[in-house]
Amino acid sequence: MSDELKKVLVTGGAGFIGSHLCERMLADGHRVVAMDNLVTGDLRNIEHLLPEERFSFVHQDVTEFIHVSGRLDYILHFASPASPIDYLELPIQTLKVGALGTHKVLGLARAKKARFLLASTSEVYGDPLEHPQQENYWGNVNPVGPRGCYDEAKRFAEACAMAYHRHHGVETRIVRIFNTYGPRMRLNDGRVLPAFMSQALRGEDLTVFGDGSQTRSFCYVDDLVEGITRLLYSDEVEPTNVGNPAEMTIRQFGEAILKITGSNSKFIEKPLPVDDPKVRQPDITKARRVLDGWEPKVPLDEGLVTTMEYFRSRIQEEVTAAQ
Repeated sequence: MSDELKKVLVTGGAGFIGSHLCERMLADGHRVVAMDNLVTGDLRNIEHLLPEERFSFVHQDVTEFIHVSGRLDYILHFASPASPIDYLELPIQTLKVGALGTHKVLGLARAKKARFLLASTSEVYGDPLEHPQQENYWGNVNPVGPRGCYDEAKRFAEACAMAYHRHHGVETRIVRIFNTYGPRMRLNDGRVLPAFMSQALRGEDLTVFGDGSQTRSFCYVDDLVEGITRLLYSDEVEPTNVGNPAEMTIRQFGEAILKITGSNSKFIEKPLPVDDPKVRQPDITKARRVLDGWEPKVPLDEGLVTTMEYFRSRIQEEVTAAQ
């Protein structure tokens, strides 16, 4: 990595992962512009960065015309609804940001000669028939199912990035992100950890869809950000999985949260959503090879404790505000 100060645009910069990336880019000595329309992002995620003179925030939808003055070296494209509750409620917006937004941001990257990193997802593999998932697996996706708006938006975004790379010579990087958790997740965004953590801390039963035997692999956000940053600074153009290969069932994950929180909550089962993946586990052989031996380092218990402290403070804020 060069020590030269660079200018970085983070779309979706007020989101869960985007805000952590803003912090990392500042820590690396760069100037950072965070752009977000705040549909799913939250200014509280970046308010501690606002006094920093190398940081600025732009309230904007990336599906509209984008202008960033001066030079621009890196673009981290993280603008998109990313949780089931969001993209099921906002299917058109999800498709638009994956298609129109990616197209406009890639156009900006071309004009500025900036390196572009796309936040893709393990959802491009759909309900996989290959396990664990390697980058050369093309996936098993239902394009007309309720999850298709997100899956196909990200698949299109990957294709668009590669087209700009091949046709226009844009420097592109594609990270396929697997389940990630940590502070700044929204309490009620529909993903597994926020649902379980909020329910456990409130003494409510934990909602399991199906019998809880479906698997996921949970990566702490600091590990993810390290992997993404190494990919940004690398020469790797093709998609790269970044996630934790430690696979567990949803029920096992719930039990870990009950243990950390000390909750006596029980599990209640509800019908499995349409096209919900039965398994999810990244093969990170490539990441280890091209990202200088990167692999997750934060143990699950340690990450859950930090996340619990954040969720507990947010729940207390809600209780105080309601009084």
